[in-house]
Amino acid sequence: MASPTSGYSINVNDPSLISLVNKLQDVFSTVGVQNPIDLPQIAVVGSQSSGKSSVLENIVGRDFLPRGSGITKLQTTDSESNVDEYGEFLHLPGEKFHDFNKIRDEIVRETETKVGKNAGISPSPINLRIYSPNVLTLTLVDLPGLTKVPVGDQPKDIERQIRDMVLKYISKPNAIILAVTSANQDLANSDGLKLAREVDPEGQRTIGVLSKVDLMDDGTDVVDILAGRIIPLRLGYVPVVNRGQRDIENKKPIAAALENEKNFFENHKAYRNKASYCGTPYLARKLNLILMMHIKQTLPDIKARINASLQKYSSELSQLGDSMLGNSANIILNIITEFSNEYRTVLEGNNQELSSIELSGGARISFVFHELYSNGIKAVDPFDIVKDIDIRTILYNSSGSSPALFVGTTAFELIVKQQIKRLEEPSLKCISLVYDELVRILSQLLTKQLFRRYPMLKEKFHAVVIAFFKKCMEPTNKLVKDLIYMEATYVNTGHPDFLNGHRAMTLVNERQQASKPTQVDPKTGKPLPGRAQSPSLDTTGEATNNSGFFGSFWASKNKKKMALMEAPPPTLKASASLSEREATEVEVIKLLITSYFNIVKRTMIDMVPKAVMYTLVQFTKDEMQRELLENMYRNNELDDLLKESDYTTRRRKECQQMVESLGRASEIVSQVQ
Repeated sequence: MASPTSGYSINVNDPSLISLVNKLQDVFSTVGVQNPIDLPQIAVVGSQSSGKSSVLENIVGRDFLPRGSGITKLQTTDSESNVDEYGEFLHLPGEKFHDFNKIRDEIVRETETKVGKNAGISPSPINLRIYSPNVLTLTLVDLPGLTKVPVGDQPKDIERQIRDMVLKYISKPNAIILAVTSANQDLANSDGLKLAREVDPEGQRTIGVLSKVDLMDDGTDVVDILAGRIIPLRLGYVPVVNRGQRDIENKKPIAAALENEKNFFENHKAYRNKASYCGTPYLARKLNLILMMHIKQTLPDIKARINASLQKYSSELSQLGDSMLGNSANIILNIITEFSNEYRTVLEGNNQELSSIELSGGARISFVFHELYSNGIKAVDPFDIVKDIDIRTILYNSSGSSPALFVGTTAFELIVKQQIKRLEEPSLKCISLVYDELVRILSQLLTKQLFRRYPMLKEKFHAVVIAFFKKCMEPTNKLVKDLIYMEATYVNTGHPDFLNGHRAMTLVNERQQASKPTQVDPKTGKPLPGRAQSPSLDTTGEATNNSGFFGSFWASKNKKKMALMEAPPPTLKASASLSEREATEVEVIKLLITSYFNIVKRTMIDMVPKAVMYTLVQFTKDEMQRELLENMYRNNELDDLLKESDYTTRRRKECQQMVESLGRASEIVSQVQ
């Protein structure tokens, strides 16, 4: 790919444009990195019997290609300063091959080194540069010949492997496709043309070469193909005559073969009027012109791609940073300080990377407090577990052996304390949710490039911080439980917001009066004074009332059994219906429970977030640096923590090579005015 000249401005009509592209290809090949820039080049495709190698040898003017070889990237350079001809391989820098037989041997040796001796293929090309005063400057990639049947020890899928490899090269938009086809076969069956049309259906960047024109049957020619009447190509076709197999075996000189080719076209009745557009010399000139013009068109894009890639890899190299050398203790200290500051700023919302799409950091903890926990506490309903009939039973049990004259406070306190304890579960759940958010913040901080560089340091940070969070969970859980137990231990009925018993009784009576139907005097239309409904009388003249706690027990007894006064059953349960007095008492108790339970819920919604902030969030924020120093700042571990990952070391080297290569490439293209 090299040109013997460099360091000057190149005119766009100068063939040295091709040499410039060759230099760019050399830049990436010499450092062993994959070329990120799609550079213009000519890819030669065709079946194994199409005469590809012979066409290339005719262009160079030397017999040097082994048949059936892999990918050979051939660069020819017209150098008037060299009176002799020689070749150079990129993998053997500085070594000149004046004997072209040795060039063939080196191609075979390097091919076997890459793929072995079983006729396999490798995607890595062999870069060969030919210097000669007798050739035009060109860059050609000789791809493996398309085959149908495995030969020797070739893998069974060799056809697919070769096809995929060829497609990889010719699919690139900047590739000029040189499709070689035997003229003595039907053009529609050309493997090279069929593959070219898959990636270039309009034939915009494909040039056809018709080999073995001299082997066509008498009376047949390729004039219609050249005129574009069969399969048109924008770049057209060029017929050539190569050495036959017997000529190759007899070592017929290329010069003699080119002379025979010239005589054939000049004397053939179908071609003699077009002889100047036929043959290998015309093909070489045409390829040189096509490649030069193609480079001219793509050069602005190549410059832009080089600059964009240079910026990309420079940015990544900057993120990877230099390999940290020096005092490990100071490095670890700086990392701990930076991590602690970032943890604090994320919780406080002062970080520079605030998202406009989703909540993050401390805002998520606020959401846990004011949305999840608040609504969770408000959703606790004391009467979804305690039913009216249960309240009545508690009222009777709390009054003991003497019927209560007033609503008992013992039943109220018992039920309230039971319900307050139900607030423990959502409160502890709130702590767990906040813990999860702190772990989430930790994970985000550990994804930074610094920790990807040092996996052992990341692992240590994760272990120490998680242990710190768990250590803080114990006092946090205890404090929140204590808040619940404090509320459950002492029921403050003197709270200013509490609805007292007298007020509760008044509200219940008002509701009951409002729900009773009002009797109206038919004469005056005025409401009659309320009358108590007379209880029914039994045969003894005593009033009976089967409603109430014991209604169901006596309702099933007849007079004779009642007179026996049997012992109460082992299990004595309330009846399903409540008397009017019992219903009133239950409603009063429910009002008092609702009033006080709402006070406790408001207290928990206010105090639990404060407790969690005090013993978990704020504590970890204040003590994070001390905790990390205490557990990580140990001299016997510091060097191990700063061991870089294999990926980081390898990627830094790759980026350095890319930056170096792209920098040199940028200098090369900047020579073009």
